[in-house]
Amino acid sequence: MSSPAQTSARPAAVAGSFYPADPAALREEIARCFAEARPSTPGPAGRPPKMLVVPHAGTVYSGPVAGSAYATLAAAAGRTALRRVVPLGPAHRVPVLGLAAPAAARFDTPLGPIRIDPDAVAQVAELPQVVRSDRAHEWEHSLELQLPFLQQLLGEHFQLVPLVVGDATPDEVAEVLERLWGGDETLIVVSTDLSHFEAYESARLHDRDTVERMLAGDATLDPHDACGAHALNGALPVARRHGLRPRLLDLRNSGDTAGDRRRVVGYAALAFDLPPDGPEEASADEVQRAAESDSAAGSPSLGRAALAVARNAIAAALGEPLVDEPPHPALDQPGACFVTLHTADGELRGCIGRLEPEGTLRAQLSANARAAAFRDPRFPPLQRHEWAGMAVEVSLLGPLSGIDAPPGGMTEAEAAAALRPGVDGVVLSWRGHQGTFLPQVWEQLPEPAGFLSALKRKAGLAPDFWAPDVRLQRYTVHHHETRV
Repeated sequence: MSSPAQTSARPAAVAGSFYPADPAALREEIARCFAEARPSTPGPAGRPPKMLVVPHAGTVYSGPVAGSAYATLAAAAGRTALRRVVPLGPAHRVPVLGLAAPAAARFDTPLGPIRIDPDAVAQVAELPQVVRSDRAHEWEHSLELQLPFLQQLLGEHFQLVPLVVGDATPDEVAEVLERLWGGDETLIVVSTDLSHFEAYESARLHDRDTVERMLAGDATLDPHDACGAHALNGALPVARRHGLRPRLLDLRNSGDTAGDRRRVVGYAALAFDLPPDGPEEASADEVQRAAESDSAAGSPSLGRAALAVARNAIAAALGEPLVDEPPHPALDQPGACFVTLHTADGELRGCIGRLEPEGTLRAQLSANARAAAFRDPRFPPLQRHEWAGMAVEVSLLGPLSGIDAPPGGMTEAEAAAALRPGVDGVVLSWRGHQGTFLPQVWEQLPEPAGFLSALKRKAGLAPDFWAPDVRLQRYTVHHHETRV
């Protein structure tokens, strides 16, 4: 692939909104973030981490947590060896297929310019999953928020290889990282926030679970867990193959840093260190387990395959063009799912599913997609003119499990206390009445009491009804979404 001439600069896009635009005020803000960071220590033998996971909200919200990550560099005597930083962040503004590297020669911030490493960018631009796109970077804040911290710590003595990660498989991200991995001169930074706009306690539970999965090297994260999931799902297996040791530095949310706990966003800081005696290659069994984990319900590759099947089932019925359906072994295994449709304006347009597997996942996706489009009793059948802009969401369900009740049954207060807001899909059953809410419903009904009342209404019961023999079951969901 030929390389565009590098003559342009990417100016700061969110200075003055996400962080101060005045250089003196910005340095003071970064110093505040470090002062409010969790106490930190360098990695083994005083070396800086090889990889960091860092949030990217405005500094008033996530700055102290980002400070906890970058403080590991400040505490490391070896940071002077760093000459190249590779930040990866999600595509918030511009759809990207694969990964996007810039054509610009430098990124500017109020603290000055940062040069792009042209040789490194050219090296990865040879890969088919990498495009050169200044447009993808123009308004992307997930990478820009990292730059003032790096400038404060490393000065002018480093180059940048910024990558916006869009719809990319773990293997595609991993291949890029392997090319850029290098040695002590290279730092990898994965930019991600965690849960978005959940109630405070729900977010704490959700984010703790996500962090535990990251620490375990679980490469099946969903954008619902972390907006940088696609980058993480590629980076975590590479970190494991290179023997990096993860440690949690900080875990907070905007309710902890900015005060409002009604709807919060989660933030984590993690460091991945080389052991004192150098890299430890993962065993063959560990590499195999990492590869097999991509078949789990939350994997991006399964999400893309499931969405294509569901989308095509509706498109075929409408006489609209079909998309390629990526193969995935899980499609031909038993699976339970829901398919949900939303209009271009975000209004619900249909939702049908099954709680337990019946036939293959592929068959369930097709059947539920057609039912959501044409047989949801709440809506008229979908018309062809409505298809453009429709959002198709696939929810892949985990197994059902009962919520234990004491002898004699549960009170409604006990039932509400047993629920995990933002995590549980819930089935309520009573003498022929049944209703379920997917975990996504917690976004509209964040309080367990209100959630239960609405669920009873859906099951055909009065909102204030309760009986000791009401049965509750829970399940988890990985959901994936695309827009036509």
